Amino acid sequence: MQSQLQWHYKQFDELSSNELYEILQLRSLVFVVEQNCVYLDLDGKDQSSYHLWATLNDVIVAYVRLLPPGLSYDEASIGRVITHPDHRKNGFGIEVMNHAIERTLHQFNVTDIRISAQCYLEQFYGNLGFKIIGASYLEDGIPHVEMLLQRVH
Repeated sequence: MQSQLQWHYKQFDELSSNELYEILQLRSLVFVVEQNCVYLDLDGKDQSSYHLWATLNDVIVAYVRLLPPGLSYDEASIGRVITHPDHRKNGFGIEVMNHAIERTLHQFNVTDIRISAQCYLEQFYGNLGFKIIGASYLEDGIPHVEMLLQRVH
């Protein structure tokens, strides 16, 4: 069944004030409040990134940030992957990641995408083709692992 999601894809400078506010509000809701993790979400990388999100009835239900090669890693990267708590279990996380992977590969003309994944999501990212490429580590008190997706043209 096809969802009724509206897709949005913008560079930082193209975001409206309201779009940026809603994105940051959702990121804060999930990464700070829900995960009880005090950390600086505003890391200086948003301005050089692309932002991809889906809305349902004008509410952001899924979001990711696409980072060019050289910003976080040598490879392009996808980060700040979020599904709104009220809309989990609807498959929006898989949809946004599939869109993000294709956009990242084409936007940056790359074949590799590296992510820093929370360890409890290893299987989720593994099902999308990402492979673990190192030992787990703590980032802001939460266990993470680096994962790599490699696509051949």
